[in-house]
Parts: sequence; structure tokens; C-alpha cells
Amino acid sequence: MVPLEGAQDLLGPLAPHYWSEVIAGIILMLVIFLIMWKVVVPAFEKMYEERSNRIEGGMQRAAAAEAKAEAALAEYNDQLNAAREEAARIREDAKNQSATILAEARDKASKESQRILESGRAQLEAERSQLVQDLRGEVGGMATTLAGKIVGESLSDDERAMRTIDRFLAELETAGSQR
Repeated sequence: MVPLEGAQDLLGPLAPHYWSEVIAGIILMLVIFLIMWKVVVPAFEKMYEERSNRIEGGMQRAAAAEAKAEAALAEYNDQLNAAREEAARIREDAKNQSATILAEARDKASKESQRILESGRAQLEAERSQLVQDLRGEVGGMATTLAGKIVGESLSDDERAMRTIDRFLAELETAGSQR
């Protein structure tokens, strides 16, 4: 072994004493460098790449989730607007239907009142005719009796009595219409 001379002065107590130590140190350093280059650095590179991929994947998932949330919000807003439009259309339809129903009810009520009025008028006319017939009979009977008492003879002949009654009632109607 060949000692190193002068290296002691430069490096102090850390200086190697023999050249073999220097060569062994260089070889060991090369071996450690090769191990680091072949094993440790690829492991670190792989771990770094995995971390980068996870971070990028997380960012991509977050961006996708954000886009999905924005799409869902847009769809929700579209559905909300469609629901509002539908509600407005339903309200408008309800207004139109209520107006139609109201018009039909008014028309029906008008027709019903006309029918009731016509029925009432017909009934009144029938009652009036019946009363006129009854009144003609009673007035005719009284007029015949009275005329018989005035004339002094019996007016029991039905045909003569009917002519007298008709003439008397005709005179009453013309007198009533002139007033």
C-alpha cells in the first residue's frame, strides 16, 4: 500500500492514508451512484409520476364534476322555466275554461228563465181563459136571470140565452177597451 503524502496537510484528519482507500472510495461511490441511478431514481420517478397523475386525475374529476354540476343546474333552470311556463299556460286555460263555463251558465240560466217565463205566461193564459170561461158562465147565468126578470119572460132557451150573453160580454169588452 502506497501512502499518500501531503494530503494530510490539506484535508486534516479526514484525509485518506493510502491510495487504495481513495480508489475503494471512488469505486464505492460509483456503485452507490449506479444503484441510485438504476433503483432509487426510477422509484422516485414512478412515485412522482403517480402523484402527478393522481393530482391531474383529481383535477380532471373536479372539472368533470363541476361541468356536470353546471349541466345539472342548467337542466334544473330549464325545467323550472318549463314548469313556470306550464303553470302560466294552465292558469290561462283555467281562465278560459272559467269564462266558457260562466258564459254557458249564463246562457243556460237565460234559457231556463225564458222557459220559466214562457211556461208562466202559458199557465197565466190558460188560467185567464179558464177564468173568462167561468166568468162568462156565471155572468151569463146572472144576465139571463136578470134579463128574464126585466123582460118578464123566461129565457131558458139555451140558444137565445147564449146570444144574449155573448152580446152582453161583447159590449162589456168594448166598454173596457175604450177606457
